[in-house]
This record gives sequence, structure tokens and C-alpha cells, in this order.
Amino acid sequence: MPRTRTRSRYAKDQGLTTRMVTTMFLIGLLYVVFVGVLLTLLRGAWPIILIVAGGLFVVQFWFSDRIAAYSMGAREVTPEQAPALHGAVDRICALADMPKPRVAIAHSDIPNAFATGRNERTALVCATTGLLRRLEPEELEGVLAHELSHVAHRDVAVMTIASFLGVLAGMMTRVALWGGFGRIGNSRDQNTAIVALLIPLVSAVVYVISFLLTRLLSRYRELSADRAAALLTGRPSALGSALTKVSGDMARIPTRDLRQAEPFNAFYFAPAFSSRESLGRLLSSHPTLEQRLDQLGRISARLGHS
Repeated sequence: MPRTRTRSRYAKDQGLTTRMVTTMFLIGLLYVVFVGVLLTLLRGAWPIILIVAGGLFVVQFWFSDRIAAYSMGAREVTPEQAPALHGAVDRICALADMPKPRVAIAHSDIPNAFATGRNERTALVCATTGLLRRLEPEELEGVLAHELSHVAHRDVAVMTIASFLGVLAGMMTRVALWGGFGRIGNSRDQNTAIVALLIPLVSAVVYVISFLLTRLLSRYRELSADRAAALLTGRPSALGSALTKVSGDMARIPTRDLRQAEPFNAFYFAPAFSSRESLGRLLSSHPTLEQRLDQLGRISARLGHS
């Protein structure tokens, strides 16, 4: 029988926990308000709205991590197929005293890594072929420690669920319109025109709020994962070197490939930016490279490294 575990050796981050709880509360409140508004505006379609809202919530919680991993091209590999990657994951899990996740590789030249999973038992960590080809063993371990920190702190589940609310808003609106406008269209007053105006407006507001909430949390969680990985491995400089390599090589990736990867930036170790415009940085899922390296430099100095 597997032993009962309390927590990993990753450094606890109370600030991250507080932000995750606050974000999930606000996202949940937004979800309830959104459904309530749709029920008010489309009274004739309330059974469809409730069924779709409940069904999509279940899909978000149970399957969105698998959908995300599949969409990003993750393919599970055995220790025989990828001995170096499995060996690095084994060492990090031993350091962190946490169960080993499933290990996958994505065939992409974009140098990156990500983790998915609601908890440690369902976790999957994936590295791209582009990352494996470019990094030294210590740098790879730093990146994997960063990704497994997300799993240990359970922020993967929070981001997975929260990031789907914007998509959910659009899907629910379409279904509600399909089910409700047939009856609404029979009314001879101005209600139909008002509803037709309000529903896209409500959806847009829901999308913008959920987007900003997840971006704020995402930037903090990346700094938290960098800090936890550096403290766990004791090698902040290796993680900094990996960050520098990945960010520098990202500029050499074709713009078309970067744009295809951008929807999944919240999951990645480093964002796949096709531009460096200030607005993109403001709305980014990650802090800037300078912020991340500055934090790692401070940790290195605190640990007494040169």
C-alpha cells in the first residue's frame, strides 16, 4: 500500500496559497454570476443552461488537464525511451520527496516544458525535444524542478480550471442562444433586441475579468516556482542559465510556430512570444526574464554562491 504523505520538501509559499484561494473564489463567483445572468436573460432556456454549465464544470475539473496535454503534443515515454529525462525527474522527485509523475515528450523545436494534473497522483511533466537538445543536465533539472513545484503547490489545477472560464463563457452563450432565442423571438416587445445586445456584452466582461485574474496569478506563480526550484536544487544559477538559453533561442523560432504555441503560454516554463511589445508584457502569463533572473540572483547571493 502507498504510504500517506503530508507535503513535499518544496518551500511553502503562503503568498501563492492566498492568491490561489482568492483567484478561485473570484472565478467561482464570476461563474455563478454568469450563469445567473444567462438564466435571467434567457428564461426559456434554463434547463439547457444548467445542464451545460454543470457538464462543462465537470469537464473542466476532470479532463481539462488531459485536453491541455494532448493539445500541446505531450506523448508519454518510458524510462527505456527517454532515460536521461526519466533520470532527471527521478532525482528531483527524490529531492522533493514526492511521487513521480508521468513523463512525456512533445516533438517541437520550441524549447519549453510544462506540467499538468489536478494533483500529484494525476500529474504529468513534459519537455519538448527542443528543450532536451539545448540544455545541460543541471539546467534541465532546474527546469523540471520548476515544473514539479507547480504540481506540489497544486497551482496547475487552479490555472487549468481558471483558464477555461473565458472559453466557457463563449460556449455557454452559444448554447443558450440556440436553445433560448426560439422562444424569445416570438415576443413582440423590445426584449429580444435587449437580450441580443446584453449577452455578448456579459460574455466579453466575463472573459476580460477571468483573463486578468488568471494573468495576475500566473505571473506570481512563475516567480514562486523559480524560487522553490532554486531552493530545492540549491543551484539557482543553473535555472537562470536555462531561462537565458530558452528565452534567447525563442527568438530564433519561426513566428508561425510561436503563434500556435501562444494559447498555452500559461502552462509553459517560458512564454512563446511572437513579439516583445510592452502591451504583450503587461498581459503576459509570465514575469519578464529580467525579473526572474533578478530573483534568482538574490537567492544565489543568499545561498552564498558566486
